[in-house]
Amino acid sequence: MATNLEVFADYFQIHVLDENSEGDFGDVWNVQTHRDGLGVVEDALAIGTAANDTVAVTVHVLTGRPVDDSDDFDHVVEAGFHVPSGWLVVMGCTDSLDDAARFDVPAGWTRARVSRRNLAAATRWLESDEEPEATEELRLQTWPAPFSAPHIVKRWSQPES
Repeated sequence: MATNLEVFADYFQIHVLDENSEGDFGDVWNVQTHRDGLGVVEDALAIGTAANDTVAVTVHVLTGRPVDDSDDFDHVVEAGFHVPSGWLVVMGCTDSLDDAARFDVPAGWTRARVSRRNLAAATRWLESDEEPEATEELRLQTWPAPFSAPHIVKRWSQPES
């Protein structure tokens, strides 16, 4: 089952984390992670976005690895992280943890696939809320899996201006 959210991607990022995470993203962003659109700490992910605005997020909690449909998206990344509490939180980086969306997942190591689309349109508009056709779309799929390193399935690069 899918859950649709609207998340404000302040500072061009959305966080996905264990409910009890104390992960610090202070040192996670560098040239490579920015290019990958993904910063990883043990129990959390920082997902880079093309828009510093509201992003349409769809969350799928799965029991196993999903099929590869990366052709339908602009940028696709995967990473493993630890969710020992069994509660996965999805939020903007400046949102209140108390108000964030929570998802019941099997406690332990989780794999996430983050698939993003409509990136070119989202980068062209400063206020995508006022231009719905320019809203960035992000699909988050999670499933139980042993730890594995981040992997870029499909890379999008912003066109030169």
